Amino acid sequence: MSDRYDVVIVGAGQGGAQTAAVLRQQEHGGTILMIGDEPDLPYDRPPLSKEYLAGEKPFEKMLLRPPSFWADKKIDLRLGRRATSVDAEAHRVVLDDGAIVSYGALVWATGGAPRKIVCTGHDLRGVHTVRSRGDVDRLRCELATTSRVVVIGAGYIGLEAAAVLSKLGKHVTVREAMDRVLSRVAGEDLSRFYEREHRARGVDLRFGARVACIEENAGAASGVRLEDGEILAAEMVIVGIGITPAVEPLLAAGAYGGDGVLVDLQGKTSLPDVYAVGDCAAHANVHAHGAVVRLESIQNANDQATVVAKVLAGKPTAYDAVPTFWSNQWELRLQTVGLSKGHDAAVVRGKPEDRRFSVVYFREGKIVALDCVNAMKDYVQGKALIASGRAFDPSAVARADVELKSLL
Repeated sequence: MSDRYDVVIVGAGQGGAQTAAVLRQQEHGGTILMIGDEPDLPYDRPPLSKEYLAGEKPFEKMLLRPPSFWADKKIDLRLGRRATSVDAEAHRVVLDDGAIVSYGALVWATGGAPRKIVCTGHDLRGVHTVRSRGDVDRLRCELATTSRVVVIGAGYIGLEAAAVLSKLGKHVTVREAMDRVLSRVAGEDLSRFYEREHRARGVDLRFGARVACIEENAGAASGVRLEDGEILAAEMVIVGIGITPAVEPLLAAGAYGGDGVLVDLQGKTSLPDVYAVGDCAAHANVHAHGAVVRLESIQNANDQATVVAKVLAGKPTAYDAVPTFWSNQWELRLQTVGLSKGHDAAVVRGKPEDRRFSVVYFREGKIVALDCVNAMKDYVQGKALIASGRAFDPSAVARADVELKSLL
């Protein structure tokens, strides 16, 4: 015997919550169930590595919707439960408690799990990731007895955590295997700016530094040993080396994919009546010259979820949003629009030393992305330049006294 719902959403994060909310906005009258593997109501994740870690934002302020919203909209929730398998032919999902749920349509919005570092000591007390409220709560409980922190990985999560912890008076070392920070998502101009900012605030950055193991003392982490033999002493280690998309049950059921589950521009997987949105969904993106990508951002999760909800409500549309990302570190507000990967030229607008500037990326003369630091106007206006698909003179774009919208 199993429960049956018209729409079952696996994942209660941004993408899952947005799918459910938009279904009701679009007057979808069927039954909806949202399944989440955390015990909490759907909440906003970006503050985890920023204001929540710093103790500046209470969890209640991070909820995506008021607690009453879900009952008012007749959206059923099963929290603290995980989907372990999918029977695509029978349209059924099996949960980790043995419950079986049948669906008319299935929306997979599971995001991903923090990628684990593969070395001795990875599971010691004091080794943390930053992906869930529980992760950060455990980390915060150890801060009072922590003076030295090693962050493994210099992506957004690693740098944001380093900024918060250095502000809290901790000695922070960031270890990065590549030769610069943000190497996978930004150009060198932005990387070097953030390196200078972190070093100016006492953060110790190490590049080309590969981890051999995590040292142990009485069952807890005591430092990170590098391959050259150096030991970086620490009572806390934070691992921020990306995520692994949580799509194993779909792939096991026969869905196409690998690094994520492959979807079309309506969010459909290769399985009948199964869709996917957010960090776990790989798609051919028009803003990446058709390359298949996974986008880990709130904007992408919301926009893909909105597309899928409209499709399920009988109002089909297609995903074509310009990607956006953001990061807060100290008083620096970074806003990114577009995808810079594969760019063949870049110019800087403004002066990085003034902490207000933009890096504009070009491919074949067309603007494909902007990284804007404390430059909201460039961020807003640059989106229109990307969407235009036109070529622009880099020397004109580089002039900070010229508004970008005037170039259209």
